[in-house]
Amino acid sequence: MVNMMILIPFLLVGLFLILRFLFKTSLLLILLKKFQCLEDWLHVHQLYRVPQFNHLFQENELYVKVSTYLNSLPSLEDSDFTNLFTGSKSNDILLHLDTDQTIRDVFLGARVSWTLEKSENGGARVLVLRLRKNDKRRILRPYLQHILSVAGDISQRKKEIKLRMNVDSSSSGENGRWRSVPFNHPASFDTLVMDVDLKNKVKADLEMFLKSKQFYQRLGRVWKRSYLLYGPSGTGKSSFVAAMARFLNFDVYDIDLSKVSDDSDLKMLLLQSTSKSMIVVEDLDRFLMEKSKNVSLRGILNFMDGIISCCGEERVMVFTMNSKDEVDEALLRPGRIDVHIQFPLCDFPCFKHLANNYLGVKEHKLFPQLEEIFQGGASLSPAEIGEIMISNRSSPTRALKSVISAMQTNAVRDFRKLYGLLKMGSRRKDEPLDLGSAEKDGSN
Repeated sequence: MVNMMILIPFLLVGLFLILRFLFKTSLLLILLKKFQCLEDWLHVHQLYRVPQFNHLFQENELYVKVSTYLNSLPSLEDSDFTNLFTGSKSNDILLHLDTDQTIRDVFLGARVSWTLEKSENGGARVLVLRLRKNDKRRILRPYLQHILSVAGDISQRKKEIKLRMNVDSSSSGENGRWRSVPFNHPASFDTLVMDVDLKNKVKADLEMFLKSKQFYQRLGRVWKRSYLLYGPSGTGKSSFVAAMARFLNFDVYDIDLSKVSDDSDLKMLLLQSTSKSMIVVEDLDRFLMEKSKNVSLRGILNFMDGIISCCGEERVMVFTMNSKDEVDEALLRPGRIDVHIQFPLCDFPCFKHLANNYLGVKEHKLFPQLEEIFQGGASLSPAEIGEIMISNRSSPTRALKSVISAMQTNAVRDFRKLYGLLKMGSRRKDEPLDLGSAEKDGSN
């Protein structure tokens, strides 16, 4: 008995040293994992697959939400390996599940695991849920509802607008036809230099669209809205698109028609876009004038309002053009284009707004001279004037003088061009009538 009393302190010290060694090494973790594997081996399991794309090659929203949920789990940090990325802010570090990585989760006392795998068909990714068969009826549906709820809260808190761009069909891989980057364009309706009434009308139109799901359903119409932005280069069309995206909080799908192989490929791109998104096609008039052999006018018309456009809802379509004068009227009819917005060259009120934004100048002695030049018909695009002001922002007077000089030079150039056309016309009066030549000139 005495010997046992003497041995007990030594046994306790030895046990303490062993436990301390186990905690300070990975041996305890290895033993726990082996025990869990043994316990799992004694049970029958059920597997559920969540593919990245559905049978129509659209992104599976459940896959997106499960990924969001899993990437938020603390167990991801405890995994043997994982991917690290920077977030939208430079000091944000984001963890993402990697291919063939397995993480565990616990719900209502039941242990489950998720593994990210690559599908054999096309290389798309698949999330595989593994749970005990005797836990299936008790936790499966509540667990999935829990995932949707948590993912929704995370997405709402960390909503980051994405700019998605299409790639050549030959370059598409496991991630499909779209590549995405964070959409960090700073433009908003507050910073746009445009008519205030027009700006408010567009905002009101977008707000009404967002609240009109039942209205569209009652009419039997697809819940979408389409806009045409037309005007010379540099008048703010792209900034307006960015402001719309920020206002709606929608991802932007920027379709480059030169990378579309045919009409069917254009339809597939629309199918692979999501609801609550902006579909943008820039410089449509230029593309149509080039008469591409890949995408036909009929293909574009079907893309705008054909039966394929009903595959998805709450979409806003935006088309930009330099001019709509040479465009087929079929493209511009209501139903295909609901709202037309013109972006003109800069006028004097617009110029004063720019001077205030760029230079902090509300009034200046050169303003009367500038107003007179604007009234004379000379003008520049807001982008051209903005660049001049940025280059001379340290001296408002020098900036305004530079704008005056640029506008006068532009006016002289326009006058020479007009004079040349008039001179050519006067020469043609003395020439014999040539119907073939007249037809040719009339087509340009």
